[in-house]
Amino acid sequence: MTSPLPRHDTRPSPPGVAALVAGLIGLVAACSGSVGVAGPVPTPPTAAASASPATAPVASPTAASGEPTMAASASAAATTAVRIYLFQPDSAGGDAHLVPVMRSVPLTRAVATAALRELLAGPAPDENGLLTMIPAGSQLLGITVDGGIASVDLTGTFESGGGSASMLGRLAQLVYTATQFPTVDAVRLRLDGKPVESIGGEGVIVGAGLRRTAATGSLGPIFVDQPTWGGAFPTPGRVTGLANVFEAQFQVQVLDSQRRVIAEAPVRASCGTGCLGTFDVMVPYSVAAAQWGTLRVFDASPKDGAPIDIREYPVRLTPAG
Repeated sequence: MTSPLPRHDTRPSPPGVAALVAGLIGLVAACSGSVGVAGPVPTPPTAAASASPATAPVASPTAASGEPTMAASASAAATTAVRIYLFQPDSAGGDAHLVPVMRSVPLTRAVATAALRELLAGPAPDENGLLTMIPAGSQLLGITVDGGIASVDLTGTFESGGGSASMLGRLAQLVYTATQFPTVDAVRLRLDGKPVESIGGEGVIVGAGLRRTAATGSLGPIFVDQPTWGGAFPTPGRVTGLANVFEAQFQVQVLDSQRRVIAEAPVRASCGTGCLGTFDVMVPYSVAAAQWGTLRVFDASPKDGAPIDIREYPVRLTPAG
């Protein structure tokens, strides 16, 4: 994938966007602390599009601005892996939820700047079905990091159009993208050089710093943060994230290019049934050749055991060894 990516003039609002208001309302209150029925899988991006989160470079705060920076690499592929967060609609027409997407950009030390610019560029042409709530034309004016707080300065376009649900959604995208770096705990928003306390016509509160814990309303009942959408998933594959499901239990499956289930594992989150818990599980699988596959997660209905809260997206499968 090349960078910068083309901007989209038309960006549809995710399905069920109004339902995000209640779920995302935590954004306006929390400033502390660090899925529908399955359908066709989006056409996978090109094989060169993604790097494994487990092998992505680690940032360190050495820039004068405090922005996380990356040590120069001597690798043949002069690129840097960053991740952004977009919205993936429920294939059955329900709510859209955040999904991590890995991007490969020209080699840079300014990784936070690169990540935010990729986020503002919106979904790439090969990221079929993914959406953004950030208005086209939004530009990054600057970023500084001090004491774990990233002050992100954007053009005023960022708060144009949409109601409170759209504002909360774009804030969640911004917060999750900026806080992927270990030196960033929270985001302080500035627009056209000026700090803001709220955005949008309905006055969505931004406050002095938004953390990831404030944006969990944008997540589905099962949120996979690793691997990324369209990312590498070597065997055994590590699956991590957050879940709020019945009795903290759900299933993860790996499907091959023919959509045959080639691996399945039960998962237990650290908390469930009304609380958001973490999970981290290794899933071994076997394929004869590298291919595009599917990662699928789902819960069992407490009523009849039928699969619910299904979420799936493409991943790159590779043979062992």
